[in-house]
Amino acid sequence: MKVLVINSGSSSLKFTMYRMGNEQVLAKGLVERIGLDKPQFKYERHDGLKLKETAAVRNHEDALHLVCEKLVDPKCGVLHSLSDVQAVGHRVLHGGSKMTRSVLVDEAVRQTIRDCIPLGPLHNPANLAGIEACEKVFPGVKNVAVFDTAFHQTMPPAAYLYAIPYEFNEKYGIRKYGFHGTSHRYVCQATAEFLGVPAEQLKMIICHLGNGSSLAAIKNGKVIDTSMGLTPLDGLVMGTRCGLMDPAVVISMIKLGMSADEVDTLLNKKSGLLALAGIGSGDMRDVLDAATGDNEKAKLALEMFVYRLTAYLGAYYASLGGVDAIVFTGGIGENSVPIRGSIMERLTIFGCHLDETRKDVHGTAAVISTPDSRVKAVVMPTNEELMIARDTVRVVKAN
Repeated sequence: MKVLVINSGSSSLKFTMYRMGNEQVLAKGLVERIGLDKPQFKYERHDGLKLKETAAVRNHEDALHLVCEKLVDPKCGVLHSLSDVQAVGHRVLHGGSKMTRSVLVDEAVRQTIRDCIPLGPLHNPANLAGIEACEKVFPGVKNVAVFDTAFHQTMPPAAYLYAIPYEFNEKYGIRKYGFHGTSHRYVCQATAEFLGVPAEQLKMIICHLGNGSSLAAIKNGKVIDTSMGLTPLDGLVMGTRCGLMDPAVVISMIKLGMSADEVDTLLNKKSGLLALAGIGSGDMRDVLDAATGDNEKAKLALEMFVYRLTAYLGAYYASLGGVDAIVFTGGIGENSVPIRGSIMERLTIFGCHLDETRKDVHGTAAVISTPDSRVKAVVMPTNEELMIARDTVRVVKAN
């Protein structure tokens, strides 16, 4: 089965074309700056051929038409015709509490995505636009929605409710949802397979670390808690997001004269490592470079990143009643040897010790803890697109 995976952002459309018999990536790419000045199109074929060009795209439907043109182009394409596409899988940010699994798109599912727009105002409209564009371009082809929040819906009420009057959850859906769910699910399954132990027999903490970062405490294959909350703003210190803080800080900002939109922009786009390091960048690589010199703010930013993360690890270790594996994934988790090392310095209390001979791992599955460690430390590359493609095949076959 050939499956097209679509990830629509507010001004972007990311795609991957799979042949699912052997899970081969035939082509992948990105259309960005949709509807803005000088939209860019990037395309990469499985044999290494790469294209980069400026293209006139006004909306997601235009972007999808451009992608389809390249997929069937005699010179750079990978399909004989668009009829080769047998199913389309979509990343959808927010499914609320209703969507606990991936589903075939119908009007009820589209309405749920619309209903969740207040919870995901930037992403859900774009995700829906991607679905509607595919329904026009691929008439009769089944579309599957894979929700970023779904994997976390096994959390118990004690973990997902906030200690505020129940009506805020019951009437307005205000509760913890968690994000990066597709990544956490893929990494959970991949880690279990790598360790040769069924996921149903493991307790693990997955650290998805990138520009956006989150932890998930998983017991017997099910999430019992996660660090992101109602939105992706909660939890860890991130590239530009503040993470956990006293809600009264927001009240103080409003009293100082800031509008709700200004506070939202500050906390989501101008905080985190960007604000702490003082170097004009929230990229972990840039912060690490700055911290090698005498930049004390960059050093403090790293210390806060690691401190917050290990505090969550300790809490989740206690909540799980011990842990079998701590797993690093995402751009930072898979590639940053210094950050993993700083975290693992603080894990000796768990009986998890860094193996100096195995620590230099970049983007490949590996155990980096010593053989005698009670808790394994694992590096596991994530692959959200493949998880979406697998779900798409499963759902289509079941329907």
